[in-house]
Amino acid sequence: LYLLTRPPDPPRWNRTPVAAGQFPTGDLGSVTALAFGPDGRTLAVSGGEDKAVRLWDVARRAPAGQPLTGHTDTVFSVAFSPDGKTLASGGADGTVRLWNTAQRTAIGRPLAAGRVRSVAFSPDGRTLATGDEDRTARLWNVASQAPVGQPLTGHTGWVWSVAFSPDGETLATGGADDSARLWDVASRTAIGRPLTGHADSVLSVAFSPDGETLATGSVDRTVRLWDVASRAPIGRPLTGHTGEVWSVAFAPDGRTLATGSEDRTVRLWDVASRAPVGQPLTGHVEPVLSVAFSPDGRTLATGGGDRTVRLWRP
Repeated sequence: LYLLTRPPDPPRWNRTPVAAGQFPTGDLGSVTALAFGPDGRTLAVSGGEDKAVRLWDVARRAPAGQPLTGHTDTVFSVAFSPDGKTLASGGADGTVRLWNTAQRTAIGRPLAAGRVRSVAFSPDGRTLATGDEDRTARLWNVASQAPVGQPLTGHTGWVWSVAFSPDGETLATGGADDSARLWDVASRTAIGRPLTGHADSVLSVAFSPDGETLATGSVDRTVRLWDVASRAPIGRPLTGHTGEVWSVAFAPDGRTLATGSEDRTVRLWDVASRAPVGQPLTGHVEPVLSVAFSPDGRTLATGGGDRTVRLWRP
């Protein structure tokens, strides 16, 4: 006898953040990027125009040491390695920098790339991907800090976002040519044709935890879900935002998708039904540029042009 049950609904998040406010030190600019460390205790924050990266103790909501400095222009993206020992940052100065998170020191020399819009570690931590304004994505050997093969070419506009699949075999890129692309990491070749349907630049891409779904957010104010195996869209676009969708992130259980927008709101979506979960999260007074779930899925961090980071819980 088999009992068929409907899976529980995704949690409805409290519309009042548990923490918010302007950073107490430094000339912090717009919060362009957020990333939780794998233990969930540390949050890396890029203040954009201040050219630095800060590490924050999530429990204390306080700085953990001094800012990481060395970039000479806006920092657009940050990412932790899977073991949390290394942080990557990429920016408008045309470099990627690797940092020892325990010692808070630079590792080796900066990696020279185009103006870097996005960075992402592979699941095994051996490879770093970058998306650049020169219309390419690049793969780097983290240990040697050397490029892996030639840049990935095909986009005809800036590469705004990069993301590895959970098995590390596929890289997704989102571009200013209104498309997303999938790449075979081993051969560094494109998989099939570009994913098209957005009417403007694809600003953010993210794989679901099971690797079966790709989410894309666009300047056209929509979010689209794609079946990775068939490269076909799943249902109709997710609509509701009234501004560009700057950032998308799946919850660790894959049931909820968070999106941050130029319209100053964060929206949560039930991935299975593609329906909104509750009302939008409001409070930011400028565009929401980055969203990130903690590894346990119990906290959502959002950063915006209002120079604040907000933490939300169900």
